[in-house]
Formats: sequence, structure tokens, C-alpha cells
Amino acid sequence: MIVLTIDTAGASGSIALCRCGAGDVDSDCEVIEVVPLAGRTYSAQLMPQISALLARHHVAKTAVDAFAVASGPGSFTGLRVGLSTVKALAEVLQKPVAAVSLLEAIAWSAPQDGQVIAVLDAMRGQVFVGEYEARRDALPKLLREALLTLNEFAAEAQASGNVPILTPDENLATAMRDRGLELQLVPRPQSDVIARLGALKIAAGQAVSPEALDANYIRRSDAEIFSKESS
Repeated sequence: MIVLTIDTAGASGSIALCRCGAGDVDSDCEVIEVVPLAGRTYSAQLMPQISALLARHHVAKTAVDAFAVASGPGSFTGLRVGLSTVKALAEVLQKPVAAVSLLEAIAWSAPQDGQVIAVLDAMRGQVFVGEYEARRDALPKLLREALLTLNEFAAEAQASGNVPILTPDENLATAMRDRGLELQLVPRPQSDVIARLGALKIAAGQAVSPEALDANYIRRSDAEIFSKESS
């Protein structure tokens, strides 16, 4: 299965062309090529880069079997560009789409089975948090996602005991270390990782239709916001 993957969720992104196997955790994805994308120019470079990538490897658009996309959390503008591109391509070509959370991809890197906390810097003193049950023989199982302040996250993490906390953000790890927490630094998931998780989701019947594809911003609810403002 040839999978075209787009990640425009962060300050920099990438696209990847991969050939994935039978759709189980033991089958790997052959990375044909990963192309880095510079931030703030996604709308201008995304389609030309996709066309050039396919042309270099003599892959027709119709030969792409599926699309995978990083659905967030991340930059509002970046996510909209990537998701809109995948929506258009998948709808025209009538191909399945898998939406992959970056937090889920971080949890996938957990070194052992069990509960794990994946964290991304949300800026402005906030963090995106995903709690997962990580298993090497299956997709990570989502337990909870939240947008927390640094202080809220520090309090919850300290109460969680020995649950591993993974992040690709070195500045966040430093900030948490100052609060007495040790976070494990892991590589930021690239589009090839998104491709593998996407192939597993499609094989598991978790594809989404182009019209149902949406970004995962993990906003606070109005009730939480107003509660914080009134306290």
C-alpha cells in the first residue's frame, strides 16, 4: 500500500511517500522519501512539493492507495493547510484517509507497554497532554487529552507517580525539570511515523471520510475558561 503523508502541524513540517505492508504492527513501512517543509510557506509549497515527490519516484496520483495526515494539536494555520490539501486529494481520488494525532505518535515511541503521557508545548504557558495505554502489538489507546497550564500539568504529573512522560520539546523538558519533573526526550514524530500509524488505522477500519476530516486543537471548554476567570 502506497501512503502519502502530510505533516504541517508545527513550525516545520514534512511530506512522506511510503510503501506500507499488511497493516499489522509487525509489518514495516518502507520510506521512499521524506521531504522537509519550511514553516510559514506551507500553502505555497505543499502542492508543488507533492507533485515533485511523486514525479521523482514515477508514482501517479492515482497509484497512491491512502493518505495519512497529522491532525494536531498544533498551528491553526498549518493544520488547515495540510488538512485541506488531504481533503481535496482524497475526495478527487476516492482514497481512504487516516488522521493521526501527534500526541498519539509520541506515545507510539514509548519503550514499553503500559500507561504513558505524551506532551507538546502549546506556548503561552500551556501544554497539550495526551494520556495513552501504549502497547507494542496495537495502536495506542487514548485515555484522555487536555490543554493544561504548566502549573496544572506539573501538579497532575507529580500525582501520576511513575507514569513515563514523553516530549520532543527540549524547552518544555527544561521548564518541567525546574518544577521537579523529569520528562523523557523523544524525537518529534515525522511524516514517516504518521504514515505507519495511518496504515495501521486504515487496516483497523479507522479511516475517516474527507468531509469528516478535521483538526484536533484540544481547546479548553467554555466552562473551564469561565471557571478559571472567576476563581
